[in-house]
Amino acid sequence: MKRLKYLFVFILPLGVYLAFNRDGWSTFSPIVFTFVLIPIMEIFLKPNHKNFDQETMLMEKNSRFYDWILYLAVPIQLLMLSSFLYVIELTPILTISYFGKVFAMGLLCGVMGINIGHELGHRSSKWDQFLGEILLLSSLNTHFLPYHNEGHHREVATPNDAATAKRDQTLFSFWITSHFGSYFKAWKIENKRMKKSGKFIFSLSNKMIVYSIANVVLIYGIYYFFDAKVLLAFILAAVIGILLLETVNYIEHYGLLRHKNESGRYERVKHWHSWNSDHQIGRLMLFNLSRHSDHHYKASKKYQVLESLPESPQMPTGYPGMMMLALIPPLWFSIMNKKLDHIYTPSN
Repeated sequence: MKRLKYLFVFILPLGVYLAFNRDGWSTFSPIVFTFVLIPIMEIFLKPNHKNFDQETMLMEKNSRFYDWILYLAVPIQLLMLSSFLYVIELTPILTISYFGKVFAMGLLCGVMGINIGHELGHRSSKWDQFLGEILLLSSLNTHFLPYHNEGHHREVATPNDAATAKRDQTLFSFWITSHFGSYFKAWKIENKRMKKSGKFIFSLSNKMIVYSIANVVLIYGIYYFFDAKVLLAFILAAVIGILLLETVNYIEHYGLLRHKNESGRYERVKHWHSWNSDHQIGRLMLFNLSRHSDHHYKASKKYQVLESLPESPQMPTGYPGMMMLALIPPLWFSIMNKKLDHIYTPSN
């Protein structure tokens, strides 16, 4: 029965569907649920630091039930995107209802499109990776995988990583440096891979070429079958999904740095190079993404068996609450910089 808790995430598309069929301020109900109600509930629910014992972990690791939850997200995301395109076509542009529905779809793009796409993109199965690419395409963020897997996981918690926020960097500047930095580095990674394999850079073997074509086809297809108003709404929703991703990136590694060893190389990624949260609702909504240190320690580890470790620095609240806190830089710096000072004092 404990496995069923991960089905909690499907409350979100249900709420978004209801928002699509409403008008006025009620269309913002999924946003209120995620970024107001969940943080309030997590104030009263204690974080759960428990891990599986080794026998249970092996059993849960090999359970296909957890994989099928991820697979189920793909048709749901595509169905919700299709519904959005039809609904937004009938919604007057630049109204409260219009923006409410756009934000609702953007929330889905971030939670189900990019987050689950991220989980599937780490799998060794080509089919799983393909499904992850489909989900990322629904948010126009396909370049995420090449840089995240081959760049971010190597460079995390160093000045070289586009997706690691520096101390005192605001969230709003990080949105720009992380997204565009990751995009250009994804091209460099794929171009380097093409050269190493002796293939032409501008070929269909280059993932960034394929992703670029897929993005153009999707954008043109929406414009062709609908109109410019619908295309604008889709692009806005995709941007919201991307900003949610970048906000998560911001809170996951803010100010944390790996040290260089005697040879001048950065130390191996350790459990204290990511911020963590064991707040229960946020964990379920994002498939244990908040146990981020263990994910970076072993990227291939499936979400259901990620562990909580005492040496990982802990966030004061869950991901939704931390994301809202990051929107207020003075408050964010006053809380998180004190935590950084505690981590990097000589006595620690």
